[in-house]
Amino acid sequence: MEFHFQTTYNQKALTAMAKGLRKTIRKKKSQRSHIFAWIVVVLSILLMISREGGFDFNIKNLVTGAAIVAIVTVTIWEDALNGFIAGKRMLRGMVQNMAVFGEEGYETVTEIGNSMWVYSTIQAVAEINEYFVLAFSANHAQVYDKRSISGGTVEEFRSFIEAKTGKAVQRVK
Repeated sequence: MEFHFQTTYNQKALTAMAKGLRKTIRKKKSQRSHIFAWIVVVLSILLMISREGGFDFNIKNLVTGAAIVAIVTVTIWEDALNGFIAGKRMLRGMVQNMAVFGEEGYETVTEIGNSMWVYSTIQAVAEINEYFVLAFSANHAQVYDKRSISGGTVEEFRSFIEAKTGKAVQRVK
């Protein structure tokens, strides 16, 4: 059985890939970072309003407020930001990706060339909206568009990749 995918690495796909990494391999680190960020935000707000005369509009509070806005913005849009950065680091010719998943491994084809991959290198598999994310490490993953699948159904591919990798597909919202 062979499954074929054609994926465009656009902002939506790269955001899904970043979210897949954050919710699988980076899960504990991400949770700790979010807790730390919210603690810093709360403490910063308390510092701004706990002065003797209440809130005072001055340069210290302006800088603290800007830091709060930056922390909240990065925390909320973390996946989109990481996807954007990944897109900027991606080599030209890698935007369009065709993949064929077979019994022994899978092959990806881009404008740059062909690559063969073995299932044993996959550390985690995530399913996010329209994408499957194959995570290799905390910083490396691939994303495949479920809407372009041929050679079988999404359910068949899910069972296939679970059997080949020995990893359960983690559904991410």
